[in-house]
Amino acid sequence: MTTSDKPDNASDTPAEHTGVAAQDWAKASADPQYRAAVVDLLGALAYGELAAFERLAEDAKLAPTLADKAELAKMASAEFHHFERLRDRLTEIGEEPTRAMEPFVAALDGFHKQTAPSDWLEGLVKAYVGDSIASDFYREVAARLDADTRELVLAVLDDTGHAGFAVEKVRAAIDVDPRVGGRLALWARRLMGEALSQSQRVVADRDALSTMLVGGVADGFDLAEVGRMFSRITEAHTKRMAALGLAA
Repeated sequence: MTTSDKPDNASDTPAEHTGVAAQDWAKASADPQYRAAVVDLLGALAYGELAAFERLAEDAKLAPTLADKAELAKMASAEFHHFERLRDRLTEIGEEPTRAMEPFVAALDGFHKQTAPSDWLEGLVKAYVGDSIASDFYREVAARLDADTRELVLAVLDDTGHAGFAVEKVRAAIDVDPRVGGRLALWARRLMGEALSQSQRVVADRDALSTMLVGGVADGFDLAEVGRMFSRITEAHTKRMAALGLAA
């Protein structure tokens, strides 16, 4: 899930944090609803990282060269280290990691089942485009989190190297056979729809997370801001498609 690059619409200038975002975990977690939202968020991220590790290891089997296989194996290892950080953080705050992850297994597994790539190039596009949408969503949420949780979330969303790798390989394939571009563009549009639907389902099913987004916890978004958030995610997706040489 987190093999994406930083979105072009993200600023390198640190925002001035207020409210919960200006607090540390010890203070912010005194609110039980906020604590529940963070546990959900870390659980979703942890399972996403574990799933990303498994998927990259599987994708490595489709790699056309040993060098490509080794590159994906390195990325898979980075995803597993991200999972370990999230698992350890859940334990540190007194939560059982497996219990925190379990509510998100069905939705994430369903997404991956619906979007299983048929070849190497589709796997690269999925990791770059599909995972980027999820990462953009979590970065939006991270801006509203306490300082300690925000630092962890942003750290595990760091690019593992898949962004540049995917762009290079996909553009090279299109140069060799331009017809590949049409097929991959259709695939990426399908990923966009499935990823947004999956994100919305996860939030809708978890009261604490939905409250965080629409207000009432952690300086949450209002409904209009939720709409703007998804507009920003869609805009970032369009830019990534252009980087791949694909029509959005």
